[in-house]
Amino acid sequence: MKVKEVAQLTGVSVRTLHHYDDIGLLTPDDTTEAGYRLYSDDNLATLQQILFFRELGFSLKKIKELLDSPSFDRQEALEMQRRMLIEERERLDRVIETIEKTIQHEKGEIIMTNEEKFKGFDFSHNPYEKEARDRWGDKAVDKANKKAGQFGPELGEEMNRIYFNLASLRHLDPASDEAQAGIAKWFEFLNKMGEYSLEAFKGLGEMYVADERFTKNIDQFGEGLAEFMCGAMGEYARRNHLKK
Repeated sequence: MKVKEVAQLTGVSVRTLHHYDDIGLLTPDDTTEAGYRLYSDDNLATLQQILFFRELGFSLKKIKELLDSPSFDRQEALEMQRRMLIEERERLDRVIETIEKTIQHEKGEIIMTNEEKFKGFDFSHNPYEKEARDRWGDKAVDKANKKAGQFGPELGEEMNRIYFNLASLRHLDPASDEAQAGIAKWFEFLNKMGEYSLEAFKGLGEMYVADERFTKNIDQFGEGLAEFMCGAMGEYARRNHLKK
C-alpha cells in the first residue's frame, strides 16, 4: 500500500507516517522506482502496535526502544496492551459512575459525600512522568510531584477551570488581551507545580502541537485549543521577556 492509502485506512496522517519513517520507527519495506513508499502487511501490523502503545501514552522514543529490542514479542506486547487497556477502561468506568452520581446530586436526587465526588480520579500516576524525568531530571519532577500532593483534588478542579476558560477564548487572536490574560493564569498555575521559565513555557506550548498525545488530550476541551494555547504561550513568553 502507498502512504496515502495507509493514511486513509488507519486515520494516521501522511505527515505522521513520514515522521515515523524519518525517525526509524516505521520504515516501509519497499519503495517504487519513483521513490514512493510501499507498506507491507507486516508494516501495517507494526503500525497497529505503535498505535496501541500511543493509546496507552507511550512516547515515540519508548515505543522505538521496545520495537527495536531483540526480546520484543508481538504476541506478548498485545497481551500486555490488552491488560493495560482493560485497567484504563475500569478506571474510566469509575469516573463515569462518579459523573452519573454527580448529575443526580446536582438534581437533588441523592447526596454525595466528598469522598464519593472524587472516586475514580488518580493523580498518583502520571503517564508522562518517565518522559518528563528524561527531559528535565528527577529533581525537577520530584519537586513538582511534592507540590501537587500538597493541593489534593482541588488541583484538578483549578486546572479544568483554566482549560474551559481558554477553550471559550480559542476563537480569538492568541495575542489579544483576553487570550493573554487567560494564558497568564496557566503560567501561574504551572509555576505552582514547578518552576517554569518563559522559555520552558514557550517550549511546552510547542509540545502541545508537536506531540499528538498532548493535542488529543487538550482538544477534548475544544477543537483547536492546543494550537491556540501554543500561540498564546509563545506570545506571552515574548511579551514578558521584553519587559525584563
